[in-house]
Amino acid sequence: MQRRHFIHTAAAAAVVSSLPGLAMAQDTSRALRIIVPFPAGGATDMVPRNMQDVLPKLLGGQAVVIENKAGAGGSIGMAEIARATDGVTFGIATLSTHGVNPAVFKKLPYDATKDFVGVTEIVKAPGVIVINPKLIPVKTFAEFVAYLKANPGKVSYATPGNGTIGHMWGVQFLKSTGTEMNHIPYRGAGPAINDVLGGQVPVYFDQVAASLPHIKAGKMRALAVSWHERLDVLPDVPTYAQTGHPDLNDPSWFGLVAPKNTPAAQVERVQKAIVAALQDPAVQQRMAAQGLYPSGTSSAAFTKQIASEVAKMKKVAAAANIQID
Repeated sequence: MQRRHFIHTAAAAAVVSSLPGLAMAQDTSRALRIIVPFPAGGATDMVPRNMQDVLPKLLGGQAVVIENKAGAGGSIGMAEIARATDGVTFGIATLSTHGVNPAVFKKLPYDATKDFVGVTEIVKAPGVIVINPKLIPVKTFAEFVAYLKANPGKVSYATPGNGTIGHMWGVQFLKSTGTEMNHIPYRGAGPAINDVLGGQVPVYFDQVAASLPHIKAGKMRALAVSWHERLDVLPDVPTYAQTGHPDLNDPSWFGLVAPKNTPAAQVERVQKAIVAALQDPAVQQRMAAQGLYPSGTSSAAFTKQIASEVAKMKKVAAAANIQID
């Protein structure tokens, strides 16, 4: 059972304002701009929107605007973030944009480690494999693997796009289980989920957050999750480790990054506000219901984490011979 500790927003704001260097006068006339490099409706989009009503209070009344800039596995949005010089543009980084993309794409319009400074890891996000139960007549992970082995190459799986963590999870799943499926990449989680729900593609890999409402409604069947224990929101679904595939058990994450030239004081100010927002009861309750687990790391720790994830994913991509032009 995951435990969460709640404090009121007012108390969180007091914590922020009392921290050294953060009580100074700040320019709040310009909105804080958070770019989400994937379409609305997916797990990446949910993360900042969970905090959008709380953050302005923690930023001295500064408005917070969230913009979706989707395309090319998150590369279009990340490139725009990297180019920003206004000091108020930030972006949502994911294991896809700051781990997988640098590992699998020959050319990117941004450098994941050189063009950004990490602000904070916001949440950990368990992954999930789901099926459309009307298209594949199985109920358990073991039955699904047996079904794939009986129908090699006849089943397709959807992901949020080439080079996304869903893509990597799919490749790792096939290697671990010794099965074959065809990859169908989409322009984000929302479009992929729509086609799985509509019956165009029977299998989907991504974070729990985007699929959870459909799993709860019985429109998708979850077969396994990547987490260290069963999730409170899906207690009947085993972890990959429990199915005999511990190599698939690593979760994803979402964090906030800023262009490399963003003033350090501004990075610190936003980092503290995010950490305080993650302690707000309403924010925690929303995230818990979506299968997201708050983190709130330091800027230095998250910057180091990004470099580590890029190195790790390059090894995974090389071992699986994955490279995208």
